[in-house]
Amino acid sequence: MIDLSTRDIKFLQGVGPQRAAVLNKELGICSFKDLLYYFPYKYVDRSRLYLIREIDGNMPYIQLRGRILSFETFGEGRQRRLVGHFTDGTGVIDLVWFQGLKYIEGKYKANEEYIVFGKPTVFSGRINVAHPDIDPAADLKLSEMGLEPYYNTTEKMKRHSLNSHAVQKLMKNLFALLKEDAFDETLSPSLVAAYHLMPLTDALHNIHFPRNPEFLRKARYRLKFEELFYVQLNILRYTKERRNKFRGLVFGRVGEIFNTFYSKNLPFELTGAQKRVIKEMRQDMRSGRQMNRLLQGDVGSGKTLVALMTMLIALDNGYQACMMAPTEILATQHYETITRFLAGMDVRVELLTGSIKGKRRETVLRDLLTGDVHILIGTHAVIEDTVGFSSLGLVVIDEQHRFGVAQRAKLWAKNVSPPHVLVMTATPIPRTLAMTLYGDLDVSVIDELPPGRKPIQTVHQFDNRRASMYAFMRKQIQEGRQVYVVYPLIQESEKMDIKNLEDGYLHICEAFPEYKVSKVHGKMKPAEKDEEMQRFLRNETQIMVATTVIEVGVNVPNASVMVIENAERFGLSQLHQLRGRVGRGADQSYCILVTGYKLTEDTRKRIEIMVQTNDGFEIAEADLKLRGPGDLEGTQQSGVAFDLKVADIAKDGQLLQYVRDIAERLLDSDPNGERPENAIVWRQLRELRKKNVNWSVIS
Repeated sequence: MIDLSTRDIKFLQGVGPQRAAVLNKELGICSFKDLLYYFPYKYVDRSRLYLIREIDGNMPYIQLRGRILSFETFGEGRQRRLVGHFTDGTGVIDLVWFQGLKYIEGKYKANEEYIVFGKPTVFSGRINVAHPDIDPAADLKLSEMGLEPYYNTTEKMKRHSLNSHAVQKLMKNLFALLKEDAFDETLSPSLVAAYHLMPLTDALHNIHFPRNPEFLRKARYRLKFEELFYVQLNILRYTKERRNKFRGLVFGRVGEIFNTFYSKNLPFELTGAQKRVIKEMRQDMRSGRQMNRLLQGDVGSGKTLVALMTMLIALDNGYQACMMAPTEILATQHYETITRFLAGMDVRVELLTGSIKGKRRETVLRDLLTGDVHILIGTHAVIEDTVGFSSLGLVVIDEQHRFGVAQRAKLWAKNVSPPHVLVMTATPIPRTLAMTLYGDLDVSVIDELPPGRKPIQTVHQFDNRRASMYAFMRKQIQEGRQVYVVYPLIQESEKMDIKNLEDGYLHICEAFPEYKVSKVHGKMKPAEKDEEMQRFLRNETQIMVATTVIEVGVNVPNASVMVIENAERFGLSQLHQLRGRVGRGADQSYCILVTGYKLTEDTRKRIEIMVQTNDGFEIAEADLKLRGPGDLEGTQQSGVAFDLKVADIAKDGQLLQYVRDIAERLLDSDPNGERPENAIVWRQLRELRKKNVNWSVIS
């Protein structure tokens, strides 16, 4: 049998060197196997033609043959739509377009015969098909296959005549070459039998050329099961290996330092969620296993306080603690907050960042080694080889998505026994995604805000209503508050009509001549950026014009208004993160989302969700469903996630949980991979690990 993974795609009939180069570059398809695992994104039943009189609004898809009688345009501006009245002699339906109206009118002619394909709906008592597929009637042969696969292609591919139909043709050539050869099974026979899975050969045939919808359903289920099973098995094995390798420090007591802080220094009563999370961590730290916990909590939910109390438990057990933040300004802020919390207590806290040099740095490094420094706060400078501890017991990492797994591993090496690790993030992550991205971490959630915090009011404003918005900003500044204005890009982009930051800055300076304005963006030197942030923090500037660099940023309690320009360009989670920069003080805070009039359906949904809720988890769930998982901030967290081709973490959450339990049972029954019936599974896992492990670095 042909080794599919080594056979170059250019040798497949219909490809050749030129097309192979396009497939390589555009889709990463280099071998026969890559093509085989390039799955269709939808299927269409092209096996029959319907008559208009047979149609109702509940049918999934229909295919009709007939002609367009005439075109009509309705509505104004964003509401404008084009309607084509279409007949096959048995009745009339409406074909409707909301976008690309000029193109449609130019392309399709009245009284010519077309095949129309799409999804029927009923509107005002008439059958409508929105944005149908239309082909000249002469071009289309009714499909013998029943369900026709559709493949995603790019503009560049289409220029080389590689549209969906061409990819389908290549797929047929591949299957003809392989004839009825069976593909090597990638799951053990016991798994295939126990969970009633379709064999791999049948699944691959039916995902590309399904005999009928039921066969397609079974093929998709088999391939999703396999994909998610190996992701979870990999994560669980990796976690087990790490746990067996590293015994954890035992923090058996809560002593004087913790109790003094709790009774004398705690500024307010802990929320129920904070108490629950501290309890979970106590259990971890006294279990004898290394704690590796992810603490999720919305902006302002009191994660820093929980982290501090966990650090005090380490101190009570004779160990040091360290906290890592992604930027210097954030590290400094944590240092100031924690120093304030511990005022009057005999606990030494030090700050270590890139800008701390000379004598001060030497002193900190020396006193860390003697154990005189109890808590160290810093940027990733604390990972450097020059930094050593007398007895590091706990590491807290803030904003995990900025640190990959390799950085965590570096920290573990600072001690003979690795310290406990607590990872914090203000980016709420739905549970299913957390299980994959942070599969090697246990998850705790702070899901209530401290009392006294007012929810941020969010409003949507069209960009032609600037005058009233500026009046509102001015009123807020007059009351002593400060304002953020955030833009999506720094330089002018030819392709996108974006009010960029530079223009925006000049415009704000003109509109508010009586106030001082700061400017911060990613291209500035860190020192300049910090200086501007500090000026804003000291209230020397009243308005801060910035790009998204402030998303994970400094805490300015006095800032009460966040204006986000071109809000349509941002994802939901990003909008939520930005909004969390205000509302830090006791005053009522506001977030204004500014957009143009032309909004897609997705964007409209995003804006609506933002206006309706402040709940980060609700937003994250919605974001996951709208956008898919993406590569969260570009850093694969567990270092073990694989590329998903058919499963969708947003939609297959239940299956993910189900296969995780199956993977757990397999690991428990065969921890060292010795049972012959599981040989296929362990071999496949080794293969996948070779290819896909991504020990990502700081983003």
